[in-house]
Amino acid sequence: MYCVCKEHLELAIDQFVDEYEDAPDIVDLAETKFSAWEPPAHCERCSQPPRYLVV
Repeated sequence: MYCVCKEHLELAIDQFVDEYEDAPDIVDLAETKFSAWEPPAHCERCSQPPRYLVV
């Protein structure tokens, strides 16, 4: 699972495919809220706010 900004989305997808050999689901965090989970304050690769969850 990766929480990334728009700039790092493609890299996260590539990393997911390399690791799991399957296509990920991509969740837009601006449109989806989770009751039992809060996204991190910043992208895993930079200081921008995360926009996508790659699972």
